[in-house]
Amino acid sequence: MKSAVIFDLDGVLVTTDEMHYRGWKKLAEEEGIPFDRSVNSRQRGVSRMESLEVMLERAPKSYTTEEKLEMAERKNNYYREFLATLTPGSVLPGAREMLLRLREMGIKTAIGSSSRNAPTIMKQVGIEGLVDAVVDGNGIRASKPDPEVFLLAAEAVGCTPEQCVVVEDATAGVEAGRRAGMAVFGIGTPESLPGVEHLAVNLAGVTAENLLKIH
Repeated sequence: MKSAVIFDLDGVLVTTDEMHYRGWKKLAEEEGIPFDRSVNSRQRGVSRMESLEVMLERAPKSYTTEEKLEMAERKNNYYREFLATLTPGSVLPGAREMLLRLREMGIKTAIGSSSRNAPTIMKQVGIEGLVDAVVDGNGIRASKPDPEVFLLAAEAVGCTPEQCVVVEDATAGVEAGRRAGMAVFGIGTPESLPGVEHLAVNLAGVTAENLLKIH
């Protein structure tokens, strides 16, 4: 049985997908760049600057590094404004119960997220006190699919990669978990996460005991 569970945040415990979409959409409209949900789907699970490059593939002009940094910051400001609408009711089905059950069992838990807004999101929805460690975009050099965030999270809770199971909803996160040498549980469907053996649409359909048995 595993000794620790490392959760991605967005799409696993909380959903802010619509807020990300609205932030990128607003920025794209200001810059005259075509943007839709199919483009937005390719931004999931990667860093802010990588997400910006995805959006800029359709841009009618090129941008300097300074302009790109300003645009990324502008989008993040829009996104943070939208985050103010999050409530404890924004926690995804089964997520809070899973965190509480793992704590009851003495299992270490951590957040492994590329988002720099993870602390704000967790506080807004009231789960900041339910995990043992948080490793996010503020403390990593490489975003997923690089395994750094998960390796640091394992280290933070005093476990080896082999003792950890990662819970992810994005292909980049699944790859990061595998590259870290950890078991992976997917939140999604066979279509959204092809090749992931253990899957559920949300944590409400998963028991802590079964999650910890994944190899």
